Amino acid sequence: MSTPADESGRPARSIDPARRERLLLCAALAEAGPGAPTECAGWNTADLAAHLVVREGRLDAAPGILVPPLAFYTERVRRRTARKVPFDRLVDRIRRGPPKSSPFAVPVVDKIANAVEFFVHHEDIRRARPDWESRTLPAGLEELLWRRIKIARFVLKKVPVDVTLVQPDGRSLHVSGARRGASGGAAGPVRVHGPVGELVLWALGRTGVARVRVTGPTDSVKTLTKSGWGF
Repeated sequence: MSTPADESGRPARSIDPARRERLLLCAALAEAGPGAPTECAGWNTADLAAHLVVREGRLDAAPGILVPPLAFYTERVRRRTARKVPFDRLVDRIRRGPPKSSPFAVPVVDKIANAVEFFVHHEDIRRARPDWESRTLPAGLEELLWRRIKIARFVLKKVPVDVTLVQPDGRSLHVSGARRGASGGAAGPVRVHGPVGELVLWALGRTGVARVRVTGPTDSVKTLTKSGWGF
C-alpha cells in the first residue's frame, strides 16, 4: 500500500500521528472494500466505517459508545448509516475529518482521542488478512500510544489478575483492575511484553493477533487467558 497524502499533498508520514493513522485507515478501508472481515467484534469494513462516521459526526449517538445504557441507540444509528450511506462516501467522510461542530474537530481532542482509535481500527483491517505483518511505527506514534495506553486500566478493570505491560526498553505500566495483593485474586502477577503497538492491541482485546509474550505463574496466566474483555 502506498503512503497516502493529505489534502495539501503532503505525504502522511510528515503530518501528526492521528492524522497519519486516519489517512492510512482510510486507504486500508478503500483497498479492502465493503464486506471485508476485520478483527473488531464481528464487524466487517462497512460496519467499521459506519461506526467511525457516527462516532465523529453524530453527537446524539456517540455517547452510547462508552455508556452501556445508551448503546442500543448508537447501534441503531450505526446500522442505519451502514445500510443507507454508500461505502465510498463513508470512507470519504472519515478521510475529510469530523464536522466543525464535533468535539473531534478540536486539534488537541483529535490527537488525544483519535490516535489510538485509528491505529487499532487500521490494524483491525490489516490483521484480518492472512498475510499481514507487523508495521514499524513512527517514533511519534509510539510515544503517543504509550501516553494513551493508560486506557487499559479502564478496559481491564474487572480482570482478576495483576497485569503489567512491559516495553522492550523496560518501560512498564501496571494496568490490571486487580489491586496488588488483593485477596481472592490469582496466584501472582502477570507481565505482558511487547512493542507498544502490540501492547495496545492486546489491551484492547485483540489478543488473538497481538504479538506479545505473557509471563507469570501458570494459574494467573490461565485466569487471564480465560477472562474476556474488549473495547
